[in-house]
Amino acid sequence: MIQQPEDEGIGELLGRLVEDGKGYAQAEIGYYRTLARSKLRDATAMLWMGATALVLAFVALVALAVGLVLTLSSLVGPGWATLIVFTGITAIAAILGWLAWTHVKRMMGQKS
Repeated sequence: MIQQPEDEGIGELLGRLVEDGKGYAQAEIGYYRTLARSKLRDATAMLWMGATALVLAFVALVALAVGLVLTLSSLVGPGWATLIVFTGITAIAAILGWLAWTHVKRMMGQKS
């Protein structure tokens, strides 16, 4: 004859259910903790690479500006060459800043 497992009482079933629920909750917390650490590592790497790229781009722009000044200085002199390059770069920066500001205002729902 096949032995039937003893019927567990409702208290034992509820206790086992609570323990299983705790185990599940701890596993979920562990999963999300691991996921958050992974995302944080990815974000940190991305920020360092992005910052390095921005610094290198800035260095390249400075080198370009120096090259423009040196090239123009043989034509108009070093003072005028510096002024011309400075004015051009400042105008480009002003236009880009104005465009950025209009986008910020548009995002905030304000009209120009």
